[in-house]
Amino acid sequence: MRVVGGAHKGRRLVAPEGRDVRPTSDRARESLFNRLVHGGYGPGGVSPVVDAVVLDMFCGSGALGLEALSRGAARTIFMDLSRTALDCARANAASLGETDRSEFLLAEATRPPPPRQQAALVFLDPPYGSGLGEPALEALAASGWLATGALSTVEIGRDEVFATPDGFAELDARQTGAARIVILRYQSESA
Repeated sequence: MRVVGGAHKGRRLVAPEGRDVRPTSDRARESLFNRLVHGGYGPGGVSPVVDAVVLDMFCGSGALGLEALSRGAARTIFMDLSRTALDCARANAASLGETDRSEFLLAEATRPPPPRQQAALVFLDPPYGSGLGEPALEALAASGWLATGALSTVEIGRDEVFATPDGFAELDARQTGAARIVILRYQSESA
């Protein structure tokens, strides 16, 4: 597994051992970032990644958040319930020299701690079949993690059902291998 673009392109990342973590493939990450960077989703059609505060929820190896840092994000907050996963993400950030722009939180996705800073870009990669995508988005919105207009991406299994939560608008959904990645925009709690 490698960083696929930006300042750290080609640099290796490690994943936690075992079957509990399923890192987003290089191909799926490249496809997702191409859609984000060139899809006109940022203000005025620019990349929403550059200068963004990013939340990498269910971070696992941290590949998505580190890819964002490589492509110009200002800061990434890595969140996972697994200490092993967070330690792996921390080690990957250190190997890329990105610890100063990284924060690591041990927390459950459906009960996140209060944010110190709102995120403009959120990556959610829950275990396939867990059904945690919708409740995690709802919890992030309710606890104040999402800036108005924030983009969220949710990676789920290809055949998994996903219902867009209230306050979010689906912008795109595509299959990449065994995954389906949904891109949403946060509008407000009452939208």
